[in-house]
Amino acid sequence: MTQNTQKTPDTQNTQNTQDRPSAPDTAVSTLVVTGASGRTGSRVAAAARAAGLTVRAASRARGFDWQDPSTWEPVLRGADAAYLVYPTDVGAPDAPEAVGGLARVAVGLGVRRLVLLSARGEEQALPTEEALAGSGAEWTAVRAAWFAQNFSEGPLLDELRTGGELVFPGGAVREPFVDVRDIADVVLAALTGGDRYVRRALEVSGPRLLTFGEAVAEVAAATGRELAYRAVSPREYGERLAGFGVSPEEVEFLVELFTSLLDGRNAHVSDGVRQVLGRAPRDFGDYAREAAAAGAWKP
Repeated sequence: MTQNTQKTPDTQNTQNTQDRPSAPDTAVSTLVVTGASGRTGSRVAAAARAAGLTVRAASRARGFDWQDPSTWEPVLRGADAAYLVYPTDVGAPDAPEAVGGLARVAVGLGVRRLVLLSARGEEQALPTEEALAGSGAEWTAVRAAWFAQNFSEGPLLDELRTGGELVFPGGAVREPFVDVRDIADVVLAALTGGDRYVRRALEVSGPRLLTFGEAVAEVAAATGRELAYRAVSPREYGERLAGFGVSPEEVEFLVELFTSLLDGRNAHVSDGVRQVLGRAPRDFGDYAREAAAAGAWKP
């Protein structure tokens, strides 16, 4: 999706360097946040509350289930906008039907402003973006690079914290790791920025390229620990996941996903953070030092 020849319907040019933050849209006061306890959703919720919005968390604990359409309307009714994060991945085979279906329900209830977390360079995500675009919503897709916080939150954290080694199929590919706080700020701007970002795909990344090994080295420097990175093939990684109990269907999807995403197509930076927020994105080194100071990698 980061290639110039790959666009969703009605996607406008994202390279307008004149974009700057605008005053919040007073029409948006109540925001539904799916994945509100996750890496991006928790930050979107916090940023929205800080901006004075009422946040309505959509989670299974609160009766919301992506796989059960009967749970969608109670969460969406009376809201003005929604942030959509599809588990387990925006490119999953069932994502287009679920995201498109929820978007149509939202539009029918008057919740027209929808922002989808998408993935930069992930061709498998295009059908989900297209389903959102076809719903009649005022949509924005935020296509994010690999999260910096994947090293300090989620399954990769345990390997580094307890084993001192990250095993992953990243090879020597370079990636502009993006801070999820920047994603949240861009999402909030898209939700509250009037029509500026409607029917657009915004690509966000960090400011520089790092291999996964270099990223682990920066984490090691920040923590003062000896940490290592070991590259494996996507198929070998899939076998590891299967050993951890991941279903065969999900393993095959992830093997295909990593084979394509980690082929070098994303080895470039995107300027979406600066376009939308008028500032540079946060640097990976700063993130690593802050996370280390907070004790993220203490064994």
